[in-house]
Amino acid sequence: MRSRTVWAAIYLLFILAPLLALLAGAMPPARDFWTEFSVALGYSGLAMMGLQFGLTARFRHVTEPWGEDVIYHFHRRISLIAVALVVVHPAILVAAGSEKLAMPDSVADVPMGAVFAVLSLGSVVLLVIMALWRVRLKISYEFWHISHIVLAVAAVGGGLLHMVGWGFYLADPWKRALWICMTIFWIALLFYVRLFKPLFMLRRPYRVTEVRAERGDTTTLVMRPDGHAGFRFTPGQFGWLTLWGSPFRITGHPFSFSSSAEAGDGRVEMTIRNLGDFTQGIAKVPVGRRVYLDGPYGAFTIGNPADMHVLIAGGIGITPMMSMIRTLADRGDKRPLILLYGGKDLASMTFREELDALSRRMDLTVVYVLSRPPAGWTGETGYIDADLFKRHLPPHYADHEYFICGPDVMMDAIEIALGEMKVPIGKYHSERYSFV
Repeated sequence: MRSRTVWAAIYLLFILAPLLALLAGAMPPARDFWTEFSVALGYSGLAMMGLQFGLTARFRHVTEPWGEDVIYHFHRRISLIAVALVVVHPAILVAAGSEKLAMPDSVADVPMGAVFAVLSLGSVVLLVIMALWRVRLKISYEFWHISHIVLAVAAVGGGLLHMVGWGFYLADPWKRALWICMTIFWIALLFYVRLFKPLFMLRRPYRVTEVRAERGDTTTLVMRPDGHAGFRFTPGQFGWLTLWGSPFRITGHPFSFSSSAEAGDGRVEMTIRNLGDFTQGIAKVPVGRRVYLDGPYGAFTIGNPADMHVLIAGGIGITPMMSMIRTLADRGDKRPLILLYGGKDLASMTFREELDALSRRMDLTVVYVLSRPPAGWTGETGYIDADLFKRHLPPHYADHEYFICGPDVMMDAIEIALGEMKVPIGKYHSERYSFV
């Protein structure tokens, strides 16, 4: 909790300090309220936009208190707020009839500050459109990722040049230097992710040693470190996989580790379902292929004191749960463990045979919940809800530790159900892997 507070304070400092610096030293002549208000919104929006490079830089000390998924979802929402501030800035000036927006007599008379304002605003609008409607516009993830970076740099760089071009609040050299240095720092974070981190990964490759077909059109990649000891992870964490090309490739893909964290040879496994995009080529990966892993990340991990763990998985959300179960089995953990596993039918339940075998080896109860049960099925049907919890969990629900991973709709419903059962929010954990 303390680390969360510290990083939240640092984040606010990076946003507010540059704004407060504008009020120090010599002040320009006062203007009307709406002009000053719109300018304050513009500066605030630009500061927030610049800090997005830091939120997505994958610094473990930053992401560890919350989890990578929380950081990315915060990034998305705070980006929309920043964009709104940037767009409202000129809108207020238009509504107030500011003379700054008066049309020049010729194109040659257009001030450079205005040109960069249009560049920044246009980049911001395109960035939002492509982020919110990528799937609807049928834009590939790889193209979106590259364009997202380019547009973000254009938006922040154009915004800074717009501010310097007008020079109203940045007339003092030290204020101008402050904002320029801060922008350089933001862009340097991007270079850290795209240059220095890949250089480190290049020296620590992995080799695919097995490609194993699983139920549900799913494939497990078994990877071992090539020439190094690998890294240690906590069950439930994930990594960014670069499968084709070098680690300098723009696009990596996040996948949970499905293997036991107790593997002594550095081996890691990722179990990936064919969703019709990048994932459709996973089953064709040749054994011996060199790949790169950036990890581990995520705070969706076991370790908190509890009388039992309740794992709730939907679809491919079983992968981090499998890592937890395998790890607890290898550790000889004697605590009871319940897995509530939802899916369409038995044929699509990945790891079904291994789970049944593990339930005989450890104190593991597996409850399959089928939305399309076969004829004669006597198990649970439909969807996981509060009534199902009460049928299979022992009383004193607040004493258990809950882990939830699956489709967003399923996780939302389960979190509501746990709230109805008076389970404290600190006792259940969700992992949402949709980062775009």
